[in-house]
Amino acid sequence: MDFPVFHLDFLGNRLLIAGIGIVHVFISHGLAVGAMPVIAAMEWWGLRRGGDGWDRLVYRVLLVCFVITTSVGALTGVGIWFSTSLVNPAAIGSLIRVFFWAWFSEWVVFTFEVVLIMVYFLTWKRMAERKGLHVGVGAVLAGFSWLTMVIVTAILAFMMDPGNWLSQRSFLIGFFNPSYLPQLAFRTPLAMIGAATFVLFLAFFFTRGEPVLRRRAVRWVSTWTLAWTPLAAFAGLWYWRVVPEWAIANVPVALTTQQLVAWHRSVAFGLAAVVGLVVACALVGVLRPAWLPRGALLVPFLATLVLMGSFERVREFIRKPYVISQYMYANGLRLEDYPLFAEEGVLAHATYAKVREVTADNRVEAGEEVFRIACSRCHTTSGVNGVVARLEKLYGRGAWERDAVKAYLASMHNARPFMPPVPGTDAELGALTDYLLSLQAWPRPLRGAQSVGAGLPAGLDQVAAAAGRSEP
Repeated sequence: MDFPVFHLDFLGNRLLIAGIGIVHVFISHGLAVGAMPVIAAMEWWGLRRGGDGWDRLVYRVLLVCFVITTSVGALTGVGIWFSTSLVNPAAIGSLIRVFFWAWFSEWVVFTFEVVLIMVYFLTWKRMAERKGLHVGVGAVLAGFSWLTMVIVTAILAFMMDPGNWLSQRSFLIGFFNPSYLPQLAFRTPLAMIGAATFVLFLAFFFTRGEPVLRRRAVRWVSTWTLAWTPLAAFAGLWYWRVVPEWAIANVPVALTTQQLVAWHRSVAFGLAAVVGLVVACALVGVLRPAWLPRGALLVPFLATLVLMGSFERVREFIRKPYVISQYMYANGLRLEDYPLFAEEGVLAHATYAKVREVTADNRVEAGEEVFRIACSRCHTTSGVNGVVARLEKLYGRGAWERDAVKAYLASMHNARPFMPPVPGTDAELGALTDYLLSLQAWPRPLRGAQSVGAGLPAGLDQVAAAAGRSEP
């Protein structure tokens, strides 16, 4: 309420965060938290067992991980902060107040992690005669990489279930929330497995013409993967048992909305089709049979990415309608403030709203402000997850009945428990209804705070009147 509202009406704010966040999770889990222990362990194994080409192979794998983590990984990490601060500054502000010292510590740890990965990579060849010391640097790097997950996971788990923090506002109670340790126990082996599938994929390209080295690398990485798999399974069951019951009830919705099930089937079919095509091409002589293993290794690697992406999407969805469970709704409004908004109005407490109360002359403009405050974190007007398309599924493309739309808005959180209730007075609910009716008659994008001086087109209230609006 104390911040201007940033909004991307075509892409949608939540898709902006999801796109950046999932890419960052792939890199942070697979190439930082997971890959650094794998690489350090492989270097240690090479030091003990020796063998031609092993050190060169591990260095090449590190080179790929180093380039990606220090470029795309760093950019998406900053991108998460930038996008979340724009889209929901109230939520980020609340998390910073609770976890200030945790985030401060994470930034310190991350700084050390960056320094260590630079030292580890740049001194690989220079410390060839002191491999034991270099392996130690890798082990410390692996530890600092994991510490970032230790800290950030506490904050992610807090957003799902703050536990006793709701009554006892203590940092330690918030940090050691009910789902923290189970989620950390699950994310750790998941990162190790994801890193192993990526290293296995790289090993086939970096051992071309070296069958002995390739067999050794495949055996080593496969053993690493198999060792972590049962831990991931048991931790996943532990994590499932501590997820709140109301969030468990959202799981079927999370799996069926936005065609997630159909998307999974399409991915599975696509992977099978790619493998089948590669095999067929090899059989008819278009591709060399030696390429078959490389193509086949795409399957576990891509399957791991699908698992990570699906896990993150479901985790984000099932805590709805909250961004911080039982404390703040996804629209950035606190639960405890809803009675005040119902009595005095949400516009009266919105610092950057263009209007502060609903009148006969500004109903559509006031409704736009209510939509921007209460709905735009998740919905667009006609873009991704557009509200017009959602209402057309309910009421068709013909003229909507105002009373029916208003009644639906007032009670939709009962039928769709993953959506926050609409805040404000009855007059503001009526204004929101008029704004949605005007969108049907005159489709137009919603402009965010980044569009400086973006006012309403002239004559908009007349268009809403033509759509059949009435008094609240």
